[in-house]
Amino acid sequence: MDKTRSLKGVERSDSTCYTSPWSIKGYIGKSMSEKEGIIRLLSFLGIFTLMAAWELISPQRPLIVNKPRRWFSNLSITILNTIMVRILFPTGAVGVAFAITGKGWGILNLMDLPGWIGIIVAVVALDFIIYIQHVVFHTIPILWRFHMVHHADLDIDVTTGNRFHPIEILLSMVIKIASVALIGASPLSVLIFEVLLNATSMFNHSNVSMPKYIDRILRLIIVTPDMHRIHHSVIRHETNSNFGFNIPWWDRIFGTYRHDPAEGHKGMTIGLNQFQNPDKHTLVWMLTLPLAGETENYPFKGKRG
Repeated sequence: MDKTRSLKGVERSDSTCYTSPWSIKGYIGKSMSEKEGIIRLLSFLGIFTLMAAWELISPQRPLIVNKPRRWFSNLSITILNTIMVRILFPTGAVGVAFAITGKGWGILNLMDLPGWIGIIVAVVALDFIIYIQHVVFHTIPILWRFHMVHHADLDIDVTTGNRFHPIEILLSMVIKIASVALIGASPLSVLIFEVLLNATSMFNHSNVSMPKYIDRILRLIIVTPDMHRIHHSVIRHETNSNFGFNIPWWDRIFGTYRHDPAEGHKGMTIGLNQFQNPDKHTLVWMLTLPLAGETENYPFKGKRG
């Protein structure tokens, strides 16, 4: 006899696949799992194209490094990381969410919340964990060595948003999977978070100009390019500020928020002081940077530090 087991947001039996009110019609169960990669790819291409076009039409600051050469390096490491993650984590965080939700594991699966509230709670919780993770990668010297690859970029634009060392990507995936399991995030909430994280990363790293009053309003709900650009300053106390990716509130709550760079957005220097030679910024150099590069005095030691 088929046994039907009801969980919050889940109904499954021995003869049926996953169905959930947390899912969008047409993308439930195995269908959403199979289309997750397509959804994320289309989102990436769409946001990347939009931001790249905006950068051409209305750049915030002039680029100082040869753009084709720099884009080749940044996009190469992005492609390498994507292939690596697909090989090592074929089901991704969404697949883990399917598994833990089906078994009723995680905090949210023990609570009787409406589906839409569960999605919001999961997305906000995952974003907070990303904020904490970012601070930790700035604080622990060995982790900072890998994160330096992201900060060493001498310009900041849409390609910087995905420029990370493969080891940092692997560690981030482990943290994300563990967080999904602990929270009990639904597959749809994880997919929404993944799409938002990638989209906002490209948005807030982009070299785009917008009116100050629009930036001021947007900063209430999302991390803007002007807000996050400060984080890529060579000045240490600016590097160790504005850690948020999606939600801007964490920096204000924990005292790591900075409103403007000391030298202004057009006058500030991007990157790290010890890596200002543009000829070195190749794919091979980025991959070996954690082993050979100097950390100097950048690791975070507390508020405003």
